[in-house]
Amino acid sequence: GEAHLKDDLMPKYAELVYNGFWFSPEREALQALVDKTQEFVTGTVRLKLYKGNAIVVGRQSPYSLYDPVIASFEDDKGLYNQADAGGFIKLQALRLRTLGVNRHKML
Repeated sequence: GEAHLKDDLMPKYAELVYNGFWFSPEREALQALVDKTQEFVTGTVRLKLYKGNAIVVGRQSPYSLYDPVIASFEDDKGLYNQADAGGFIKLQALRLRTLGVNRHKML
């Protein structure tokens, strides 16, 4: 998702800034992407500070996607079907199965 994409792009962003390309089209394009991903990031985070550590003890946002009914996987009123995971796993493994078949043919 967005978080993984940002993790991948941030080293490039940092490199551009470090090398003095603040006003470059590349840096501005990456900034536009970051700005778009942060469009709905707002809210409050409560921290507990203890012996040099910061521990998150609560968070809330008007745009939160968290729903305790869905997260429990108990009585989610049909919002999540555990059988869906099987299809997802098979889809994610398709490229690896194909690679294995192709490599087996080469032996």
